[in-house]
Amino acid sequence: MFKFKLKGSENQSPAISTSFIGAGTVFSGNIECQGDIRIDGTIKGNVRCMSKIVLGPEGVIEGDVFTREADIMGRVEGRVWTNELLYMRNNATVNGDILASKLMIDPTASFNGQCKMGANIVDLNTGNLSLALNG
Repeated sequence: MFKFKLKGSENQSPAISTSFIGAGTVFSGNIECQGDIRIDGTIKGNVRCMSKIVLGPEGVIEGDVFTREADIMGRVEGRVWTNELLYMRNNATVNGDILASKLMIDPTASFNGQCKMGANIVDLNTGNLSLALNG
């Protein structure tokens, strides 16, 4: 019905948006996203995000997390890979191994598992995570 184009819009890529999983929501399955994601509900599956994950205080991820950057305030039952900063705030809990370039943990946060850190630990762009585990 209505057709119009903005000048120069033909070659522009779409804007990357922020996704939200609200409190009280339970999602079963894997999630992949290019933009940021905030999770205040429960995810039963792996989360792969090429940007930033914010896990709210009531948020739960029951699976592995692969991301550029993570800000965790809730609970993760699985491994966490970040190729930049992993920040565990307040009463955050990670029950699984952590692989991160940089790690900040508040005194009230906790994790149970092994931790490997360093600039070359994780490379999400190639998808070759086995090197980090064997290295």
